This record gives sequence, C-alpha cells and structure tokens, in this order.
Amino acid sequence: MKNRFKNNDTFTCAFLVVCFTGMRSGEVCALTWDNIDLENRIISIEHNAYSKVKDEKGKWFLGTTKTINGVRKVYICDTLLVALKNYKKKQEHFRKLYGKKYHYYNLEEVKNKYGKTIEYRIVKTVRKSKLLENLDLVFRKENGAYSGTDIVKYPYKVVHTELGIVNYRFYDLRGSYATKSLRNGGEIRDIADILGHSKIEATENYYVSTTEETLKEASEKFEQTVKSDVIDEIIKYE
Repeated sequence: MKNRFKNNDTFTCAFLVVCFTGMRSGEVCALTWDNIDLENRIISIEHNAYSKVKDEKGKWFLGTTKTINGVRKVYICDTLLVALKNYKKKQEHFRKLYGKKYHYYNLEEVKNKYGKTIEYRIVKTVRKSKLLENLDLVFRKENGAYSGTDIVKYPYKVVHTELGIVNYRFYDLRGSYATKSLRNGGEIRDIADILGHSKIEATENYYVSTTEETLKEASEKFEQTVKSDVIDEIIKYE
C-alpha cells in the first residue's frame, strides 16, 4: 500500500489525519492551515465540507460540523506532527513551483430570500484581491486544485480492486481509531469527546467493534485479575 500511493501525498496525509484523530472525512477536507497549530500541537475542528449539484462554480460548500459537539480540539501526536510539517513544506514548494498557475480559493456567502447567510460556498479565486480572504485549504492537489472528499474516491477503488480489501471504507478509519484507543486503555468519555459525540452510547454502539481476538483478550485479562495459587491447586483435581 505504501508503494501504491507514494505519489499521492494528499490522500496519504488525509488518511493519516483520520487514523490518528478519528475525524470525519468532511471535517478533514474542511481543514485550513489556520485550524492546525503545529507549535501547540492542536487541530481545531470547526467546519465540515460537503457537496451539492455541480455547476460552473463547482460543488463544494463549507458548513458547520455534523453536531454541536463536533466543534472540538484534538491533539497532534508525534507521528502526525512530522507528517503535517513535511506535507506543509512540500505544499509550499509546489505553490512556488506553480506560481500564477496555482489554484486559490475563497468563501462566497450563500443567502436565502430574506438576505440571511445560510452557508458558504468554496469558489476558485479568479482574480486575487486584497478584499478576498484566501481560504488556505490543507488537502488539495499539487497545483492547488481542491476536490473535497473526492480525494479518497480513486485511492479506495485501488484498495477495493487491486488490494482486494472490499468491505472497507475511508469512514471505517474512524471506528478503528475508537476501537484501538479503547482497547489500549483510553477512557470512553475521552474517546467520545475526540470523535465529537455528546453521548458515549454513540461511541460504544456504532464505533467500537468486537472481534474474536478482542474477546479472547478480555477473557485473558480477566483471568490475570483473579489468578491465584488456590485456584491453580483446585483445577488440578488430583
């Protein structure tokens, strides 16, 4: 897998962000560099990227997180810190390399019939202006082009067809994060907060999976807590 996607930095870095934070794909694709504090090692999750019917302006929009609790902060571990720093450095290299051909974006307000802003549209900046605030999106192609959550479509076709991993989605990384964190001593309330769940039941019921291996591990851990010389003597049945 490493060699198959070695030239797709956008996908691999987004993949790692989900692996190490449990973020939703729309949350990852909504990230700007302003949301990532590399010095204090914090990612601020504030928005969600989603698509609508495509027209001449594209199809991507920036909205609120899925739930109120979706607005949150997550810690950047050592591995992810190195990945993000190197990815940003390479992105800045391509920005200079493409020069005027690099793609830039800004937000366009979408208002209802009463003039109230109801959402924001991610639109390509046709002409740079001091009046337009650049939307410094993290996950984009080397020429700066933004494709939202579509960045995982082709790679996952490869995962399904070439690698033969059929029943596997990008979203499943979120569940893997929850399960591995819990199995390795994480507190369920902390994991729920990281995933943006207000109720721990949502984390337990939908994101923590059980396998034969984890059931075996649970049984072995219990055995260690009650193990005693008395029991060892009894079970000999001599």
